[in-house]
Amino acid sequence: MNKKNVVVVGGGTGTHTVLRGLKRFKNLIDISAVVTMADSGGSTGRLRDEFGYLPVGDVRMALAALASDGVGDDNLLRELFLYRFDKGDSLSGHNVGNLLLVALTDILGSEEEAIRSASKLLKINGTVLPVTSDKIDLVAEYSDGTKVVGEHEIDEPTSDVSNSRIENLYTHPSATVTPSAKLALEEADLIILGPGDVFTSVLANCVVDGVPEAIVKSKAKVVYVCNLMTKLGQTDNMKMSDHVSEISKYVGKSPDVVLVNSAVLPKELLETYAKDNEWPVEIDEIADLKIISKDFLASERVQTTKGDVLKRSLIRHDSDKLANQIMKLL
Repeated sequence: MNKKNVVVVGGGTGTHTVLRGLKRFKNLIDISAVVTMADSGGSTGRLRDEFGYLPVGDVRMALAALASDGVGDDNLLRELFLYRFDKGDSLSGHNVGNLLLVALTDILGSEEEAIRSASKLLKINGTVLPVTSDKIDLVAEYSDGTKVVGEHEIDEPTSDVSNSRIENLYTHPSATVTPSAKLALEEADLIILGPGDVFTSVLANCVVDGVPEAIVKSKAKVVYVCNLMTKLGQTDNMKMSDHVSEISKYVGKSPDVVLVNSAVLPKELLETYAKDNEWPVEIDEIADLKIISKDFLASERVQTTKGDVLKRSLIRHDSDKLANQIMKLL
């Protein structure tokens, strides 16, 4: 039986969630993760500024998600890779995995070689591909005329733009897709976009030259996993149809399928989100588009990590529920 090629496009926690579920089906599918190279916050941003290399945070998350689920040393190595220091003036906030990837880049002279070597160390079930090898910043232009430069600044915006819509997203300088990411997209049987921050995780890949063209050229079925909550400064007051519209605008085609959660979200966590003016994404109708509405909600509580200064989602999708539905679409 020939394996199907499944490509997950994004970065951060959302991509980690999808990959972690899909690797259970490693005997049936070949998994590739195409991840953004625009990250500029937290540990990744500090290392990017100090060493000048491509950002490593989204790569680390994807590698950890696909890492071998063996026993003993395999599990210990994965835990070490995700470990975040919470002490020390210079180390606090840094992930061991981020530091390891930077060290491997120093030793091997290439970010892509560093990723390949880390993949072998972690015995990953798939391939992690940076979307570009160009050093870039993400730029967002808002409906009020404001322009914000930097993924972290877009991800955690000031109040100045919190009530404005992002009307244009691009990279500076312009970037070109890596040959390996381009080939993976073109040869895919299924391409998964999301979940994750629409502009800073998913579309941060799609504004790289060559990515939309590769997706459109591919014969793959394109699946969009709709977010559970709106994001302050990015998707304020946006319904599901608005999310899909933005995806379609930058990809150059509409998704073939949208996966959306139907389970009731925890009231106490919704109250926490409401303090930041973030709300459940309203599910509306989209003509001529296949929408699969099911319980995709994770039941376990999100554990925050000491030393992590970035804002993280508290309500998340369930890896296995998503993966089971995705496999039915192949």
